[in-house]
Amino acid sequence: MLDGNPRLNLASFVTTWMEPECDKLIMAAINKNYVDMDEYPVTTELQNRCVNMIARLFNAPIEESEAAIGVGTIGSSEAIMLAGLAFKRKWQQKRREQGKPVDNPNIVTGANVQVCWEKFARYFEVELKEVKLKEGYYVMDPVQAVDMVDENTICVAAILGSTLTGEFEDVQLLNDLLTKKNDETGWDTPIHVDAASGGFIAPFLYPDLLWDFRLPLVKSINVSGHKYGLVYAGVGWVVWRTKEDLPEDLVFHINYLGADQPTFTLNFSKGSSQIIAQYYQFIRLGFEGYKNIMENCMMNARYLKERLDKTGRFDIVSKDVGVPLVAFSLKDSSNYTVFNISESLRKYGWIVPAYTMPPDAQDVAVLRVVIREDFSRSLTERLVADMDKVLQSLDALPIHIAEKVAVVTAKVADVVEGDGATEIIKTAIKSEGDISRYWKKLASSIKTSGVC
Repeated sequence: MLDGNPRLNLASFVTTWMEPECDKLIMAAINKNYVDMDEYPVTTELQNRCVNMIARLFNAPIEESEAAIGVGTIGSSEAIMLAGLAFKRKWQQKRREQGKPVDNPNIVTGANVQVCWEKFARYFEVELKEVKLKEGYYVMDPVQAVDMVDENTICVAAILGSTLTGEFEDVQLLNDLLTKKNDETGWDTPIHVDAASGGFIAPFLYPDLLWDFRLPLVKSINVSGHKYGLVYAGVGWVVWRTKEDLPEDLVFHINYLGADQPTFTLNFSKGSSQIIAQYYQFIRLGFEGYKNIMENCMMNARYLKERLDKTGRFDIVSKDVGVPLVAFSLKDSSNYTVFNISESLRKYGWIVPAYTMPPDAQDVAVLRVVIREDFSRSLTERLVADMDKVLQSLDALPIHIAEKVAVVTAKVADVVEGDGATEIIKTAIKSEGDISRYWKKLASSIKTSGVC
């Protein structure tokens, strides 16, 4: 009861509403352990059907009667770990066959990747090579990414729906450039597409966009069922292009639950509810149902963008093609910043995150509103009205970070070798980047982070 209202949490991509019938279905299956396939064979069949539907949605090259290769996961984080392990193992196998060392694998991504990629790199000892961003361009540059590829690169990870701006990276251009480099070098560096947010957007809104298994170097794709797959938190999916792209020695076989059961997951036990709920949504909505929902989300995103644009206060950072969200920055941050706006909106129940961009665009600070299925036009109007109230209240405050104030005091710990911690006073904050970082630090002590 003391938490925030999930429907007003605009930080999160995760589904916060499902039909009452699906709520009942989830509760009816809450005591089922998915891993016990012999005890709950129908749940296993539903998972396999979901994998097949997703693989075909992503244009996997499989015959009509052929089973797709994939698995349900707790979310896209686990899915990415599994895909990364498959790439690492394939790379190691080939290197050993060639008599080459296998102790320095790397993966190429943009600096805009979600933290799960950093976790994968750290947990499984893979060097993370990041393409830095720049102001006005907040996704991975395919040209720079391919330039960073070397013989130790296990894959290049492209993001279909950046967490920061919702933008789709150019997977087709990446595929073409990487194909050329592979031909020149004799390597076979593949591509993984992190479609956590965009995997259930692109097939319905941009069917002609080439980003999936239609591109030959794309070997695996992950997608979050609990984002635009329209299921509550706790389900993701990863699918592979062919059986050969998933090394067999990563699949374990157990028989102590009653039958031989293959398993390729990082955990073991998990609930069946979310898998059953995913199948319900696929059958209940179908292709046209998902398409209608995504179109409605995109219309609401465009409407919010237009309303924010009309205030004259913001620059829209997000793109028209991508995930239905609106990311925007203040045109003038001399008197207050996006962090002040984010904190003030909490008074009205809204959770709208403010953050700075990754390197080398860290001087850009933005707010982001994620448009989900349950974010209606009326809620859009309410948000804009509350935003206007916040701006008026901030305008009325004394100017506290402008040129009129000579000194802004910010106590920070400056560790000097041999002298311990020393307090210093930071004076005369001049740049917008300094202001953004100052307010981010100030807000972080009282700001809670939402699931993304």
